[in-house]
Amino acid sequence: MEQCRECEGLFAGELHNEQFSESTQAGNSTVENKNKWTPLLVLVATSVTIGLYVPVGYNIGVVNSPAEIIKKFCNESIYERYDRSLTDGQLRILWSSVVSIFLVGGTIGSLTGSWLADYVGRKGASIVSGGLTTCIVPMYLIELAPTYLTGAMGVFCQLGITLGILIAQVLSLNQILGDEELWPYLLSSYAVFIIMCSITIPVLPESPKFLLFNKKRDEAFKQLERIRNNPNYVVEREIMEMESHMQVVSEQTQTGWNIGKVLRDRSLLLPIILVCSMQAGQQFSGINAVFYYSTLIFKAAGLSDQESQFATIGSGVINLLMGCASVVIISFFKRRGVMQLSCLLSILCLLLLSLTIIYMESYTWIPYICIIAVLGFVLCYGIGLGPIPYFIGSELFEVGPRPSAMALGGIANYGGNFIIGLTFPLMQAEIGAASFIVFAGFTTALLFLMRFYLPETKGRDPSEVAVLCKNGLRSRVLVSPIDSTITADTVSTPEVKVS
Repeated sequence: MEQCRECEGLFAGELHNEQFSESTQAGNSTVENKNKWTPLLVLVATSVTIGLYVPVGYNIGVVNSPAEIIKKFCNESIYERYDRSLTDGQLRILWSSVVSIFLVGGTIGSLTGSWLADYVGRKGASIVSGGLTTCIVPMYLIELAPTYLTGAMGVFCQLGITLGILIAQVLSLNQILGDEELWPYLLSSYAVFIIMCSITIPVLPESPKFLLFNKKRDEAFKQLERIRNNPNYVVEREIMEMESHMQVVSEQTQTGWNIGKVLRDRSLLLPIILVCSMQAGQQFSGINAVFYYSTLIFKAAGLSDQESQFATIGSGVINLLMGCASVVIISFFKRRGVMQLSCLLSILCLLLLSLTIIYMESYTWIPYICIIAVLGFVLCYGIGLGPIPYFIGSELFEVGPRPSAMALGGIANYGGNFIIGLTFPLMQAEIGAASFIVFAGFTTALLFLMRFYLPETKGRDPSEVAVLCKNGLRSRVLVSPIDSTITADTVSTPEVKVS
């Protein structure tokens, strides 16, 4: 019945968060600060977006338009050194490696994310590498934000990536840096954004929750006072509430957490499955395959080289606009409904894209439908499938296991991206347009997982969500935390049957 009511709300547009009000503690501590973005919070969001996530998006989108130029360079370099030319198959494998090599570093960086986040802090670990950016920065942003702004802060991660992709697409134009002479400068231009971010690093705050977790109460108070810009008594009350929440889970956090312990803890099984599935599913939806090869897709749709580049930029503009819109969407609508709607619409667009590519030459109007399918997929992806996986781990896990869980999510994200970047050209050569049916299949599986196992996290403290998820795949995530506790207490009691 609960799912039926939710389904009605999903398609009727009733996705507002009326029944999931913010916890009493969060409401008390932020009443003076309601709907307030303080200058320091804005600075953090802007700095992190430009300096850490724009470079990630830039590296995703930069190899799209100049692909043929770089392939030619690779082939000529091999001929010059080894006096032989690559076959088409060998060139596809080499190009796949070039496209995805950045993601190998991201995966490796994610492995060390949880350790660095606990050892040098959220702020210190965020500035090291791309892999750490994905697994630590969402956690850093959400730990700085009050409860009612956690979703909006988390969306800045996706917003930075979409902005980076768009900037790369514009700079990749032949008239700017995408020609045979300037493309090396194109590949390295992302460093400008990192330099811009480095200027603000000294004034960025450390996470008060991290400081409090490490018994540095005075420093936590000082940082929270800077972030909230509230009177001392309001800050003190929020610090006391943080301490109260941490005391509830103190027995869990005293021994310390690491990836191994998180994986062995059965009460964390479902949240780990959700975080890793959403992060990997984001990539297996095929979004980066579309961005890596959108120019080739538009050419196949009958556009000229110039028109294909502008169409690719158009998809980047739509992606960026949806990133901006998602800040509002995530603030006002429930995570479950938005995620399911995004997955469903993305599946339909992927199937349409596959069919239009297959029947491209049958009718003159089909290429236009193909272009609409690409742009529609980018739009539907940006509603929820793009932003939500980046920050959902911070809402599913309490502060102790959170860094390890986010690191596992980062590994899944970069690993999935690497697999897609490496295999999509080969898939395209072997099965062609059916590749997008495969992506639709992965997204369908993710949709069903979200439908049955993703709890609503908006306005809830992670400790409440933990109660809902502690029974693994037997968890009833659509009931209230109190009902879930009752269920957990009785689930192991054998049922007595009277014959």
